[in-house]
Amino acid sequence: MTYRMPAEWEPHDGTWLAWPHNRKHWPSKFAPIPNTYVQIVKALTQSERVFLCVRDGEMEREVRELLQDGNVPLRQVEFFQIETNASWSRDHGPIFVHGPEGLTILDWGYNGNGKKWGPTNLDDAVPEKISSLLSLPLVQPQMILEGGSIEVNGKGTLLTTESCLLNENRNPQLNRDQIEGYLREHLGVTNILWLKEGIAGDDTDGHIDDLARFVNPTTVVCPLIDDSADEDYAILQRNYRDLQRMRDQDGKLLTIVPLPVPAPVIYKKTRLPASYANFYIGNTVVLMPTFQAPQDADAMAILQRYFPTRRVIGVDCVDLVWGFGTIHCSTQQQPKSE
Repeated sequence: MTYRMPAEWEPHDGTWLAWPHNRKHWPSKFAPIPNTYVQIVKALTQSERVFLCVRDGEMEREVRELLQDGNVPLRQVEFFQIETNASWSRDHGPIFVHGPEGLTILDWGYNGNGKKWGPTNLDDAVPEKISSLLSLPLVQPQMILEGGSIEVNGKGTLLTTESCLLNENRNPQLNRDQIEGYLREHLGVTNILWLKEGIAGDDTDGHIDDLARFVNPTTVVCPLIDDSADEDYAILQRNYRDLQRMRDQDGKLLTIVPLPVPAPVIYKKTRLPASYANFYIGNTVVLMPTFQAPQDADAMAILQRYFPTRRVIGVDCVDLVWGFGTIHCSTQQQPKSE
């Protein structure tokens, strides 16, 4: 295979984020968002560099001051003046793969989660700009794809959802076989596993990073709820049953571990897509969203069990999730070169 996308737990050179600035994504609730990002950056800089996209020199100065006030080691932070429409780096940022020319950037098309957000012209240009600044090879698959819609184990298996990748608001010109062909060709996967759909409040049409995450090559954690009155009950039960029947690239059944579901997070009568599965795996830490819910501690304990060499850190995301995403949505790993 020409390309291979490493699993998230493989060593990083650093993590990419775009500093939050679009107040329309957090209407009437933007003020606490920068501080949440300070916490994310501070935790990551314990063991890796953080690459920050900022609009211009003025924003860079403001962010430097915020990070300094938060006791973030600025020697671990590198600023790039790359303008963005939004701060969801997981979805518009580069997907790094190992290829014949070394570390390579994939520049998939981006249309704001099926044209739900706009404009997206600045976001769509981010991978190409990073490729130029880092002098890394750039490959442009002719397909719309957000990073949050795929999950790999680094060994050949990929998880995704039908409701997102097969949605006509992404690639109406491509059928399922053609979409799988793009994934196989550019991500180095041989085994593609499809779940049906996502949770309530998710404006992405069902990104996998709220639903099912590898914690090692053979184990997947997924949210599961016991309350049959909850609107997510049937969806999550079906995902759990489907995952229990799925096999890895070697034909072996996956180990499926239930994750708690936080009590519903409601803001302005809107249920938000609060999921503990939206964690991010750093070099020595795992950042997990918390929601001031009684289930927070149980979810952290489960992740700690599966990441014994990393420290699981909870980051309060009650405010961040009003933008319909949390930690994994905000981050994009840059793996070490082979």
